[in-house]
Amino acid sequence: MSRKPTTSPRSLALDLLSAILDRNRLLDDVLDDSRLTALDERDRGFVRLLLATTLRRLGQIDDLILRCMEKPLPAKSIAATHALRLGIAQLLFLGVAAHAAISTSVDLVKGTQLAGFAKLINAVLRRLDREGAALAAAQDAPMLNTPDWLWRSWVGTYGEDKARAIATAHLTEAPVDITVPADAQGWAEKLEAEILPTGTLRRRGGGAVAGLAGFDEGTWWIQDAAAALPARLLGDVTGKSVADLCAAPGGKALQLAAAGGMVTAVDRSAKRLVRFTANLARLGLSATVVEADAGSWTPPAPFDAILLDAPCSATGTLRRHPDVARHKNPAEIAKLSLVQERLLGAAVPMLKPGGMLVYCVCSLEPQEGVDQVERLLASGAPLRRVPIRADEIGGLAEAITPAGDLRTLPCHLAEQGGMDAFFAARLQRI
Repeated sequence: MSRKPTTSPRSLALDLLSAILDRNRLLDDVLDDSRLTALDERDRGFVRLLLATTLRRLGQIDDLILRCMEKPLPAKSIAATHALRLGIAQLLFLGVAAHAAISTSVDLVKGTQLAGFAKLINAVLRRLDREGAALAAAQDAPMLNTPDWLWRSWVGTYGEDKARAIATAHLTEAPVDITVPADAQGWAEKLEAEILPTGTLRRRGGGAVAGLAGFDEGTWWIQDAAAALPARLLGDVTGKSVADLCAAPGGKALQLAAAGGMVTAVDRSAKRLVRFTANLARLGLSATVVEADAGSWTPPAPFDAILLDAPCSATGTLRRHPDVARHKNPAEIAKLSLVQERLLGAAVPMLKPGGMLVYCVCSLEPQEGVDQVERLLASGAPLRRVPIRADEIGGLAEAITPAGDLRTLPCHLAEQGGMDAFFAARLQRI
């Protein structure tokens, strides 16, 4: 679709939504678009929220479109469908005034090759202005907004009630979680945050993170409450040699360094390590940074402890990354499982006898979590499971599995805003 240079927030949102859904770009990546950074803070925030909401509610939105049309728009006119999706997100889920949501959505196709769809978009949105709230209230939002293959996986793994609770948690915008190594109470007051039972600071206020007190001074960093748990499972790492084998973007390696560990941070992505190195400098922490594939890298000496946060489908992070549900599929889960198996096998020889290995993934899929650990132990690897205790994770007993592993879910701490889904197992080399 030909269009004039993109300057308005909604026009930019249309281009970026197309990049995500049609060209498989990641939400985080498109939010780095130079056109977006050129907008003022308010408009940047609106574009981000509009994109995230459209992706989060995409199943409902598409169901509403089908209710209002005899057949979907042709595939070659996908940009018109995207414009309609953005309009519905504003009208029904963001509380934008009807006249603004409708007129700006119609304007997105005017003056383009899709101008012929302007009347249709106008008619659908006007109907939904009248009937949309009632239609949306009658929808099964958790199921509609979850791709079928994921819904089946979660129901099979966790049961329908828990799957529904998980999917419901994904419909809510995630708060800002902060890890602060010291004086949590003092920083909670300065940042207008609450302290979760797990020790994470949670802030519900808006605004740019970099403008908050303590950011430039390196006092704290952004890290989901669940993501902050696996590094703690290694216990006291003071003076110990610790490897973070898939370190970037680096939150867990920062935790380990702040706790006094002699950290070696390994990652194959030079770009992501640049960001991690910048965070090390900002926080005044030190670590040995190694650009390498952890599956084939050989350390100069075995480590006292290893954290392996393996590459995974990231289906546990849909609260913050709703695009993930649209990018992943069962075939990719199978491929990632092979990568995880290879990395786990490579990690074992890097560990000293008696040393601890924590394996974790931000995935809800058992193939990437508990199945990997069971397979490793069944293979005869010289490891034993060391059960995790509730008191190590702020008393969150519901996040401990019968086998003693960690399994957080998005519906845990629901009244305080939920958390990402993480699996973690602690293994000791025999």
